[in-house]
Amino acid sequence: MNWLYSLSQTELIFIGLFVLLYGLYIWRTFWLANQLGTSAWGVVPKFFLRSSYLSLLLIALLGPSFGEAEGEVAAISRDVFIVIDVSRSMDANDVVPTRLERVKFDVQQLCDSLPADRFGIILAADEPLLLSPLTNDHDALRQVIRDIRTNVLPGGGALICNALELAQQKLLTTPSIRRNAQAILLFSDGETNETCAQSTLNQLRRNSLSLITVGVGTEGGASIRAGRDFVRDADRQIVRSRLNRTFLQNLVRNGQGQYLEADVNEHFADQLITAVLSLKGSVADQRRAAVLSNKYYYFLLAALLLISLDIIIRLRTFRL
Repeated sequence: MNWLYSLSQTELIFIGLFVLLYGLYIWRTFWLANQLGTSAWGVVPKFFLRSSYLSLLLIALLGPSFGEAEGEVAAISRDVFIVIDVSRSMDANDVVPTRLERVKFDVQQLCDSLPADRFGIILAADEPLLLSPLTNDHDALRQVIRDIRTNVLPGGGALICNALELAQQKLLTTPSIRRNAQAILLFSDGETNETCAQSTLNQLRRNSLSLITVGVGTEGGASIRAGRDFVRDADRQIVRSRLNRTFLQNLVRNGQGQYLEADVNEHFADQLITAVLSLKGSVADQRRAAVLSNKYYYFLLAALLLISLDIIIRLRTFRL
């Protein structure tokens, strides 16, 4: 028999409390019986009964596994180019700690959660930059992601449409042994004056390339620090950067994909991973393996039966 979990400090504390408190209960019962001049052996069967179903509950909690079942284990692979907006507005802190730092955290979580997928990184700036080609070396990707800054390229703007075109070109020209599902994942606050050509979005659809856009920021927005001051416009007024949700939604409305928003909701990471998992990828590896089955329910049912007996059977504690 194998166990999915081991006894933790919590279980040991509960066992110790049960033994201590029940021991005190038995001692007090026998002391009262002695004062009354009678016996109290009726507590002994109940002790063994309750000890039995507590033990069965603990065994069920530890996940006893036995009996091998053979099944197929498959790993699904996808090719995803991640486009990250590195314009100055991504330094706004309406998403803690900043928009860009939140993106870097989410991308690293995505790589950790999908080890069989290949990811590439493109930075959207005044000129798009291929930071990493498609790779399944996620350790190298994490190092690349940690070094991303908004000042990595001069200019401070972001031509998102040019970055999407570069990602599309790389996906279509990258050699692949298998026909993996292909997608582009865009992280941006949507602050841009450009409009992506409809032909670009149509080409994504024709080539079966899914586009997932992630809005980073809030409607209220935030100012952007520039040294000890803030970024100001031509009239010396402090610029306030806001999420342009409409631009990012239009990209997927006219194409093939979906829009997500990286807000403070703790379920966003799960939504992002689910969105990528929904892409139908090819089988990268498939093999038959013997799998042990968790049979906790046998012990749980036995424990419930003993608990029922404990409730139904009534024993007289003192014999008067």
